[in-house]
Amino acid sequence: MRQRKHYWLMKSEPDAFSVSDLERVPTEPWSGVRNYQARNFMRQMQPGDEVFFYHSNTDVPGIYGIAEVASSPYPDPTQFDKTSHYYDPKATPEQPRWDLVDVRFVRHFKAPVTLSAMKHIKDELGEGFALTQNGSRLSVMPVTAAQWKRILKLETQG
Repeated sequence: MRQRKHYWLMKSEPDAFSVSDLERVPTEPWSGVRNYQARNFMRQMQPGDEVFFYHSNTDVPGIYGIAEVASSPYPDPTQFDKTSHYYDPKATPEQPRWDLVDVRFVRHFKAPVTLSAMKHIKDELGEGFALTQNGSRLSVMPVTAAQWKRILKLETQG
């Protein structure tokens, strides 16, 4: 049994699914992840873990809110759906290749914590913070407790 909460960052393009969309739902399966490293991170998630909701591929990329993991990992049903953009012909219900978790809305940030602001303090966030590393394109990544606290301070500094 796991003793402590973990923290994560999950990216979504706001035109596809934004933190405001999550607020309206208010729980959503985080489907369509097709990167093995990101999938492996999702397999480590547990209900109650906290998530920074990051908007990517937008004019002002950054963290726009907080969500929480609402389920244990389970097979992503889109991998079996031949009409889905995320269909994987090598996946079977007996041997799924891709997992997801459900996420639940917690709150919006008062103002986004921009990628630019995080790059400005990247030394404080450390080398392990993948988001500020050049070439990092993972859609799901771990965040340490110290990084989580530091980023929350950026929100209040506005």
